[in-house]
Amino acid sequence: MAFAFEKLIVYQKSVDFADRITEITGAFPRGFYFLANQLNRASLSISANIAEGNGRFTKPDRKNFFGIARGSVQECVPLLELTRRRDLITQETHRRMKADLEEIAKMISGLINGLENRKK
Repeated sequence: MAFAFEKLIVYQKSVDFADRITEITGAFPRGFYFLANQLNRASLSISANIAEGNGRFTKPDRKNFFGIARGSVQECVPLLELTRRRDLITQETHRRMKADLEEIAKMISGLINGLENRKK
């Protein structure tokens, strides 16, 4: 039996994003562990907080975890920018990954707005 959050497209996209980040950072040269670690943690936090928020019973709890997930999306932006500046990823990879983050952020905002629009 699947958990309800596993059916959410935003959850699926955020897991895919974290998986791609893991693959990309695995190729980082020695000396960039700090950046690989922070980028992996931030990207994983997106899907983890969507899942945890979906498991909460009250709207404020759900909204809080969805907000944390959205914050983790924002955290990934400067980390990706630094990886691009250090030539650890190509300009095209940066563009695609940032576009993915923008899409995920909009979807999380939709989750939050959906909570606010629901009747009690």
